[in-house]
Amino acid sequence: METAYLLASKIAELTLIVLMGATLVKCKLLQSENSYPLSIIALYLISPSVMIHAFQIDYTPEIAQGLWLSLKLAVMFHILLIILGKLFKKLFKLDALEQAATVYSNSGNLIIPLVTAIFGQQWVIYTSGFIIVQTFLFWTHLRLLISGSGKSSWKTILTNINILSMLFGILLFALQIKLPRIVDGTLSTVGSMIGPVAMLIAGMLIGSLPLKSILLSVRIYLVAFLRLILVPLILLGVVKLSGFVQQDTISHTVVLISFLATISPAAATVTQMALVYGQNAQKASAIYGVTTLLCILTMPLVIALYQWII
Repeated sequence: METAYLLASKIAELTLIVLMGATLVKCKLLQSENSYPLSIIALYLISPSVMIHAFQIDYTPEIAQGLWLSLKLAVMFHILLIILGKLFKKLFKLDALEQAATVYSNSGNLIIPLVTAIFGQQWVIYTSGFIIVQTFLFWTHLRLLISGSGKSSWKTILTNINILSMLFGILLFALQIKLPRIVDGTLSTVGSMIGPVAMLIAGMLIGSLPLKSILLSVRIYLVAFLRLILVPLILLGVVKLSGFVQQDTISHTVVLISFLATISPAAATVTQMALVYGQNAQKASAIYGVTTLLCILTMPLVIALYQWII
């Protein structure tokens, strides 16, 4: 239960930052569009810094085994999530945005600061498997889902800054090349901003939404239920039956980290894709905002249930 308590405390802190960002917009000190520069900083500086720094550790067979496990779990979870998304679409008549929100979680922006706070910086490396698989699917499956047509560009996928930073970090880790201490220290300092900046961006987007229409939207709460409660419960059953959880500390924690990535709020990328491809970005933002705020209750409860069952 200690992990669930730490999770609740950290999510509460991040939620307060969300409310700070929303307050700036509500008080007309900033507009939601002002979050764009912060998004650029988060995408091109903070997130790559986190991943490169995470791989600046000494090689051990246990770490390599944990990375391989995280990648296998990421593939398995995403296959299940895509299947569940198609099933929910038929059962609940979901549109493309609603389906995308049930499939894709905000794993990068939220999970990295949570893992850092709960388990420590040395465990961030095990988020890479999930993020690599999800980033690949963002520019293939999610793009096609939101746009409705078109071909995926391998160039776009392979030149994505987050994919490149992970590949660079993996290369340094495999060759055991250590960056100069001042460079690694800079990456660590910049990377430590990922949680606050991501939550400020979320708050600024939420602050521009019409509160009344959100509170009265049954569809948004349906998607929140699917993303935050039903999907985690189904995947919890899969984890229990899969046999991936072993007694050793690394595999046990890697499975928990991977599971944690699947139960987070709807991905911010769904909103960004909606903007790019002319979909209902306001609805996507509302789903993102509601699931982000509700996760302060759902995530600790699901993790407490996970620890009780597993």
